[in-house]
Formats: sequence, C-alpha cells, structure tokens
Amino acid sequence: MEVDSEKTVERKQANYHSLDKAFQISKETYRGQQYSQIYFARLHFMRTLLYSLVSNWKPNLPVCTILGLEEGKECIIVGTLYKHMKLKPSVLDEYSKERSVTPLVKPHNFCHLDDYLVLEDESGRVKLRGTMLLPSIYVTGVVVALHGKDSGAGEFSVLDVLEAGLPSQVDLPLNSREDKYVVFVSGLSVGRSTYDPLQLQLLVDHITGHLGDENEQGIAAQIVHVVIAGNSVEIPSSLLNGQNLAVKDQSRLSEPIKELDLFLTQIAAGVSLDIMPGANDPANFSMPQQALNRCLFPGSSAYNTFRSCTNPHCFDLDNVRFLGTSGQNIDDMEKYSDAKDKLEFMERTLRWRHVAPTAPNTLGCYPFSDQDPFLIESCPHVCFIGNQDNYDTRLIKGSEGQLVKLISIPKFSDNGVAVVLNMKNLECHTLSFGTQFSL
Repeated sequence: MEVDSEKTVERKQANYHSLDKAFQISKETYRGQQYSQIYFARLHFMRTLLYSLVSNWKPNLPVCTILGLEEGKECIIVGTLYKHMKLKPSVLDEYSKERSVTPLVKPHNFCHLDDYLVLEDESGRVKLRGTMLLPSIYVTGVVVALHGKDSGAGEFSVLDVLEAGLPSQVDLPLNSREDKYVVFVSGLSVGRSTYDPLQLQLLVDHITGHLGDENEQGIAAQIVHVVIAGNSVEIPSSLLNGQNLAVKDQSRLSEPIKELDLFLTQIAAGVSLDIMPGANDPANFSMPQQALNRCLFPGSSAYNTFRSCTNPHCFDLDNVRFLGTSGQNIDDMEKYSDAKDKLEFMERTLRWRHVAPTAPNTLGCYPFSDQDPFLIESCPHVCFIGNQDNYDTRLIKGSEGQLVKLISIPKFSDNGVAVVLNMKNLECHTLSFGTQFSL
C-alpha cells in the first residue's frame, strides 16, 4: 500500500535590519540634566531644516528672532510652540486651597475654546493670534515657521504657517516584489481576567501554518515577520502595591509572562518576531521604552528569530521601512488636541517630523542631553500604532511623492483582530479569531 508523502511548504524569507539604536539609552548617563536640552536639540535640528525651506516659501521676507521683532513689519520667525491650556491637569491644583469653578470636560480631552499658542526661541516668547494657526490642532513641542507681523502688546499676528512636511523617502520598487506578509498584533493582555488563551492559540496556529488546509498553509508560508506592538501581559494591579509579596502571589506575578513565552516560542520557531514594550508591560515607563529583558523569555529567546525591541520601533524589511509605537504618543496627543481619528494624529507626527511631540511636556521621556531621538529624519513606508480601539488604515502622500501606509492596530484581547500587511503593494487586511459560536 502506497503512502502519500506529506507536501512540504517552505516559508518565504525577508532581509531584516533594526534601526532602534537611536532609541537605546544604554550609553546615556543621567547627571541631573533637565528637559531644556532636549527642547534645544529639537529646535536646533528643526530650525536648520525650516530655514532651508523658507527660501522657496517666502524668499523676499526677512527671518527674525522673537527678540528682534519690529512692530508692523512682516517677517518670518521660527520657534517651538507652547500651548496654554485652561483645563490642563496640574499637580499643584490638588493642593490648592481655593477650588476654581471650571466647566465640565470629557476625561479624554482637555481642549478649551480659551486655549492659545505661544512661540518660543532662545531669545524670548510671543503670544500668537490669528485664524491661520488653530490651537485645537497643535500641541506643545511642535517646531514651525510663521509668517506674520508684530501687532504690539507682545502679540504676533500669524498670516501663514510652514510645517516641515514629510521627510525624504527611499523609493519603493513595488512592481518587482512578490507577496510577503507582515502580521501586526497588539494588546494580547495575557493574564487579564477576560483573557482567552484559545483565541491567541488560533492566531499562533495560523501564523505557524498549523491551521487550515494546504491553501491556508500556503498563505501562512508567505508571512515573513510578526510585530507585537505592546501590552502583551497584564499583571493584576492588586499585586503592584509596593508591598512584599507572599509566595503564592509571586507565582501569580510571573505566570502571565511564562504563558506569553510559550506562545512566543511557537512563533519564533517558524518566523521572525519583534516584541515591543507597552504601558502595561514590565518595562520602564518613560519614552523611549527599552526592550523587555530577554531573561523574561527563556524559551523564545533561544531562537535567533526572536527580537526584543524598543518603543518606538524602527526597522527595514526588504528595504521597506517601518516605524511604529505601542500607542502612547498618539493617545497623549488625543488628550491635548482634536482630530477626526487616530490616523490624522499619526499624519501630523509625520508632517511635524516628530514621533512624540508632546514629550516631555505631557508624555514622560528620558532627559536626553544632546539629542532628540524622536525626530523623523527619513520617511517610513509604513507607520503603525498599537493598542487602539479599532482597526483603521490610510495611505497618505507627501509633496515629493512620498507614500506612507498608516495602520491603527486594535487590541487583540478585546476583539481578536490582527492586521496583515502585504509588502508588495502595502495593502492591508485583518484576521479575526473567535471562540464563541452562536447556533
């Protein structure tokens, strides 16, 4: 009796190159420095860039410092925006003896009609007015060039605004490529009370090719990379109270990470894998979050396909550049500015050439002494954020023909959805996994 030999499906491969060096703080030394230095580094870099763009924007207007403004004379000034917000939370308010009457505000947003913008450089600061610069769009930390004139009384009337725009981009040879897929997932929340291990196992089985028929396995073989964008575990808050833990509680603390390692080991055995830290993961709080320690993953870290990465995370895959975060930068921008959706916030960060413009004002970050690692010097082809409520995607185009795919990755623990990107044409689709069926 003849036995049919099993058909072997070979997984496609892709060349990977990490670009996380700028986000690593291993060589930094804290000497009590304040955040003024990171703002100075940001202004120095962006001002040089904006000066090069001003010659084509308003070639006949002089460029002045804020201290050199003359009343009634049109000019261009470059500086860092500061947004004065009436409802911005303050630690001092908690200790204030007098309670001021303030209007009710939604807990997720602190914008108010009375908010206004101020522009700062090394020489001074000036209050901005005019309809060309809407406070609801901008946040503290954005560097812009402004055309206008000093209207007196310490105010600058804005007539036009110049943003840096999308940086230059390496061309993407789409026509010569083959189908290769990257899977994005975030918010696994292993250890959460509503966590469903079967749902996650279905995802792992699909990626590794253990789910479906030969056709499904053929599709799975085209998956060349997996990115886990933060919040992979959720430790019970009752265990994180600063008290000494009992022996039984110590096991509860480590169980979610051990279980996560089992899933990651299955993936790393067949495909390259990046895991980023998130707000709920055992990593430092401030941005950039450093890579999760490899000792947390004794099983998966044994494979050279496993990579523990920083947040933000930047890498090249077959010359396609990816840049993304676990979502903290966009979630913070949502509190202090308005937009129609999360993708619009993402587009603004690219046009402002800064991953986290609200850091360090309202988003915690390390006090770098001579650099701002969040500056975007090269335009990515794919920009993603994790741990969002819904899946969304959009393709944006720059003034020089740059194309960027924006991806909002939903929380897997909430809806069982992962996102798949085809590197051939930057098209996206979702994978949905469920364990509950209705008759």
